[in-house]
Amino acid sequence: MLAKVTSCAVIGLDGQLVDVEVDIGSGQVLFLVVGLPDTAVQESRERVRAAIKNSGLNFPLKRVTVNLAPADLRKEGPAYDLPIAVGVLVASEQITADLSNALIIGELSLDGAVRHTSGVLSMALLARERGIKTLFVPSADAPEAALIPDLEVIPIESLFALYAHLQGLQPIPPYRAQVQYDADDVPLYPVDYSEIRGQENVKRALEVAAAGQHNIIMTGPPGAGKTLLARSLPSILPRLSLPEAIEISRIYSVSDLLPDDSPLVRHRPFRSPHHTISFAGLVGGGRWPHPGEVSLAHRGVLFLDELPEFDGRSLEGLRQPIEDKIVTVTRVSGTLTFPANFMLVAALNPCPCGYYQDPVKECTCSPSTIARYQKRISGPLLDRIDIHIAVPRVEYEKLSGNRISESSSTIRARVEKARARQRRRFEKNAMNGATPLQANADMGPAEVRQFCELDEAGKQLMRAAMKQMNLSARAYHRILKLARTIADLAESENIETQHLAEAVQYRARQTE
Repeated sequence: MLAKVTSCAVIGLDGQLVDVEVDIGSGQVLFLVVGLPDTAVQESRERVRAAIKNSGLNFPLKRVTVNLAPADLRKEGPAYDLPIAVGVLVASEQITADLSNALIIGELSLDGAVRHTSGVLSMALLARERGIKTLFVPSADAPEAALIPDLEVIPIESLFALYAHLQGLQPIPPYRAQVQYDADDVPLYPVDYSEIRGQENVKRALEVAAAGQHNIIMTGPPGAGKTLLARSLPSILPRLSLPEAIEISRIYSVSDLLPDDSPLVRHRPFRSPHHTISFAGLVGGGRWPHPGEVSLAHRGVLFLDELPEFDGRSLEGLRQPIEDKIVTVTRVSGTLTFPANFMLVAALNPCPCGYYQDPVKECTCSPSTIARYQKRISGPLLDRIDIHIAVPRVEYEKLSGNRISESSSTIRARVEKARARQRRRFEKNAMNGATPLQANADMGPAEVRQFCELDEAGKQLMRAAMKQMNLSARAYHRILKLARTIADLAESENIETQHLAEAVQYRARQTE
């Protein structure tokens, strides 16, 4: 008898339906799985056979052929165990239920228990798009699948429990979503900005960066507080909206990095990879491409500490994601695209010893050593960073003083107010149902021309800056976007000269 069960594969971040066709025929006792399966799928034969027997059900001693269609789509991972087992039971007439409008996913253990599967959120999204009403998932993944409305999510503990449900012996009630998303929920951050002594100019630069989602690079001697300031940045970022949270959770679901206590990523990601990370680990890729750190930092912060120590190829791989907000990975089997709209925060020392141009401690590096060290970061990459800020050493008086500066919550309120102004501006400008931009850093040339107009004094200032600082066309547009953010923080409709002057002084000088 022939049986057909619907399952799902995850290609990149998108789901794709897979038909699990099971045929039981006469001939030599054999269990075959075809349809371009990887090793994990091939091994499902032993898991399925043992799970069916240990669940008190009968595995047919006949020729069992399983076809995973479409045959030209690579199948990987153990998520096909449960649909294959159900297909065998349907083909052997042990299950008689109608599964034409159901999607089944799950890994089986040898005793028949159903284990967690990654990528369930993408699968649930596909099920809703295709009009599938019922989704059978491992009970551990039911809260994640239930984030998608208009789906009947059935949590499965074991193969026998699914058998009893389909045969009407012991129906399983649908899982009801219990996730309550509160946009006002703010986590307890380890460090508040009020506890960081000194560095008021750096805090201001970070506030501007957060308000417009601009990239920033901090340069200073060891121990000046670069890492601490960067790690405190999430405490002043605007809170996630629910659509953003689902967007991030989808990436983390595919990467199997969702938190154990919640199916939803509730706060902006902060990713800080070590400088020994590979190109594929940072940008994304692999034999079967998976999201890299730039995608895991989507809608959040990618912090690269000790920037010159990163591999040059990996750093150059950041140039396209910074511009396009996506990562495109091309392999022989096809091309995949991952979102990568992140805020780059980098920190570095001015030289290998860290004390070049330090007023207190003498630098021990030769000029050629300093030049080689600084040239590890290419000009095109530096040109894509909006804010370049020096982080000087903190004086004793500031470290030992009792003065308390602004708290993170106060700064975050200003940042959220500036972001709200930007969203209103972009929503009015969105045409024909297009998705509006979220922050000033996302603006293209058309939006810059529309929203970043300068008065005559501003034009004269930019003309002088372009000539004296040898700025590129990209730098020109980035200064205008940065000035627009500074004006938004000041609640100004127009870009004034002082806003433009502050934006210009954040720019690194380019020499001939």
